[in-house]
Amino acid sequence: MDLHFLADMHPVDIAVPGFVLLVLIEIIVARIRDRRRYEPNDTLTSLALGLGSTIAGILTGGLFLAIALFFYQYRLFDIGYTWWAFVLAFVLDDLGYYWIHRAGHRIRWAWAAHVVHHSSQHYNLSTALRQTWTGFFGLTFIIKLPLFLVGFPPAMLAFVGGINLIYQFWIHTEVIGRMPRWFEAVMNTPSHHRVHHATNPRYLDMNYAGVFIVWDKMFGTFTPELDEEKPRYGIVKNLGTFNVVWSAFHEWIGIAKDVWAAPTLKAKWNYMVKPPGWSHDGSRETSESIKALWEQREREKDAWNKPTSSSSGADRAARPRRDGSARTAATR
Repeated sequence: MDLHFLADMHPVDIAVPGFVLLVLIEIIVARIRDRRRYEPNDTLTSLALGLGSTIAGILTGGLFLAIALFFYQYRLFDIGYTWWAFVLAFVLDDLGYYWIHRAGHRIRWAWAAHVVHHSSQHYNLSTALRQTWTGFFGLTFIIKLPLFLVGFPPAMLAFVGGINLIYQFWIHTEVIGRMPRWFEAVMNTPSHHRVHHATNPRYLDMNYAGVFIVWDKMFGTFTPELDEEKPRYGIVKNLGTFNVVWSAFHEWIGIAKDVWAAPTLKAKWNYMVKPPGWSHDGSRETSESIKALWEQREREKDAWNKPTSSSSGADRAARPRRDGSARTAATR
């Protein structure tokens, strides 16, 4: 069965009215349950960034299409518009998205484009619309180019990519707690994606999935949301402003300043390709250093909670003072 007609559709354009309706419904629910979930200025910033992203996509879409067609002319196979080709393209496109997303967090140049999406300190459906204006210049689309070489038509990949994007919209919410266990095991969900947007050290740089959470489980980047640790949203150093232009370009400006001031060519290069937070003198914190410090503190906490003798009650009570000495139950 030829499904070529699907490739002529623009699923995201069709879904936009649904996005708007769901945001309005969530705002109503938030006003009933917890008004803190929506902040008017934050929501307007997200919507403005989403509009700008749409315009930027129109301006750069032709360039990406030209690159896609260039690679497609050297394809290994002629893959038709069959149902199985769409399914396979959807799965492989989602795998490509995982690695694009992961690169967007691990390479500062790519992070400069992606950080926009994480800059809100709120987590709601309007956050899903907070998209980058500079995604093309992040260059992570290179990761998906092999799909064109294999022989998947550009129109087919555009269609399944749109379906992927639509799926990711609904997971940006706190209204939904957890889905059924079988669904949580395979699919990306609001719970899994709340982890991804969190700045808690436990959650940093985890759960990169678009649709299938199995990629994170396969590649060691999965962690579950814990009931006892509520996610804190935003970025490690929050912007402190609703200025749309600053939100869109602040990390690019930061890169330019660091590259200009870097003492060596190697340092200049590393300020662009190393993880966010890297510095030539080690004066800043990366997600690895933040996690390492947190893990060290957790180990120390566990050590003090672990009994070391038959007098376990006294052992647990013996906590270090600020001056480094121990305080036992007898000295309380």
